[in-house]
Amino acid sequence: MTATQQQDVQLQRRLQQDSIQLSGRTIYLNPFLYWRRFDSNTDRWLREPGQLTEDQITANRSRFYPELDWGQLDDHATAVHDGAVEMFLKSLELISTFHPELGSGQMLEVERKMTITKKRAFERWVDKAIRRRQRDESREHRRFERSRFWRAWREWILLDTTQKALVPVVMLMVLSGVMGWSLAADRSACPTLALPSGQTGVR
Repeated sequence: MTATQQQDVQLQRRLQQDSIQLSGRTIYLNPFLYWRRFDSNTDRWLREPGQLTEDQITANRSRFYPELDWGQLDDHATAVHDGAVEMFLKSLELISTFHPELGSGQMLEVERKMTITKKRAFERWVDKAIRRRQRDESREHRRFERSRFWRAWREWILLDTTQKALVPVVMLMVLSGVMGWSLAADRSACPTLALPSGQTGVR
């Protein structure tokens, strides 16, 4: 099999996982395949975890993860799986919006196939989104701390008591520098000891 044929097979497999045939119509399960029909608010709503309420997500945990013991998950794993539940709910809402002709039985078929084929993909997507958000928050926190440090330092410098205390310190530093420079200049001005001419010759 050539490289082109392998790519075609992989593409067909991916499209089969990302879609379902219902009543002679192709319904996409991957919500990002509808992006051409999104406005900017819908795109942000889909891409950013945390847009649905905690009650909505908690109530649907067993619907999409009946096999999962939520009490055994750490905080990060819980956030990832909750985000995946949110992605399922958002995707189903988008599909029902773009395909209002689908009945409840057909939507149930869509949900079943989506739960089987998109679970890992949604988990990976949410994991990346959470880590990206944490990096952004950490970067913003460091920037804020730097800004607060320099602001506090500036305010301290501008205090009258600080300026009064700094004047003698600065004067001492200047005097020390001048004295050090003058001592170095005096040493360089001293004549070096010259050897008698008789000892400089080669024997």
